[in-house]
Amino acid sequence: MKLISWNVNGLRAVMKKNFYDFVAAEQPDILCLQETKMQEGQAELNLPEYHQYWCCADKKGYSGTLTLTREEPLSVSTGMGIDVHDHEGRIVCLEFPDFYSVNVYTPNSQDQLARLGYRMEWEDAFRAYVKGLEETKPVIICGDMNVAHKEIDIKNASSNRRNAGFTDEERAKMTELQDAGFIDTFRYFYPDLAGVYSWWSYRFNARANNAGWRIDYFLVSQALEGRLADAKILTDVMGSDHCPVVLELR
Repeated sequence: MKLISWNVNGLRAVMKKNFYDFVAAEQPDILCLQETKMQEGQAELNLPEYHQYWCCADKKGYSGTLTLTREEPLSVSTGMGIDVHDHEGRIVCLEFPDFYSVNVYTPNSQDQLARLGYRMEWEDAFRAYVKGLEETKPVIICGDMNVAHKEIDIKNASSNRRNAGFTDEERAKMTELQDAGFIDTFRYFYPDLAGVYSWWSYRFNARANNAGWRIDYFLVSQALEGRLADAKILTDVMGSDHCPVVLELR
């Protein structure tokens, strides 16, 4: 089984680039998109072999998540069921026989860390949410989680120490989530592999210079460890400031 996550930074834009060719080449069983920046129905997504499940922000042109799946899920939900967190289109959860798929676009702490306090509240709520799901069956979390966890996950660690996405507070919350029983699948297979990132700023030729951050993840419940086959970061796929990340299950 192949699962792919990709922050497309505007689905309508990437549909005009390489999106359909990418899907045709990769043939994912589940494709989780973040930052769709559109409402359902604003453009026709011509992928008839996939069921589509959207979570759109109240604010048009902002945030948004979409999960595409070949297999029809047993149930579908959006958000965490907490009103303060559920207006920005950040979570699609699909239930399958063996696991939950949680597609998440974690809030950015923003310039001057203006939203760091809210981000900390979100992190605690999200961890409780996925642990609640896990009481029923294992969970696969994927998406743009807006944090480079370790220094190995970022090109310039020292100069970014207090920037959004690499604060001690955000990194500690990712540690808490993993300590709560979730495996970072890329690091599971490649614990010491440096220089592989999933996001690059549009400024300063960052992508050409590979001055990137690894902020897109597949995290899985420990109960799924035996099914892990591989994890990949598709750094050659263009079309967004992020590249897709992949999880393969047995």
